[in-house]
Amino acid sequence: MKASLIAAKVAVRLFLFLILLALVPFFTGNTMDTQLQNIYITASNKWVFAYPILLALGFIALLVLCTIKKYTKPDLNWLLVLNTLILIAYGATIYVRILHIINK
Repeated sequence: MKASLIAAKVAVRLFLFLILLALVPFFTGNTMDTQLQNIYITASNKWVFAYPILLALGFIALLVLCTIKKYTKPDLNWLLVLNTLILIAYGATIYVRILHIINK
C-alpha cells in the first residue's frame, strides 16, 4: 500500500510539473505566435477526440477520488498511476508531433 501511495503522488506531481513546464513560454511572453499561427487541428472523424477527453476526465476523476480518500486505496492509486503515465505519453507524442511541424 505504501508503494502505491508513493507512486501515485510521484506520477501526479511529475504530470503537474510537466504541465507547468509547458506553460512557461506563455508566462514569459514568448508565445511563438508566428510558428503556431499555421497549425490547425483537423479530424476526419469526430470520434478522434473521444480518447483524449476520456483520458483527461478519467485523470481528474481518479485524482479527486484519491485525494478524497487520502491515497489509502491501492487499487485507485495504481489506476491513477497508469492513467497519469498514459496521459504523459500522450502529451509527449503531441509535443513531438507539433515540434516536428514547427521545425519543418
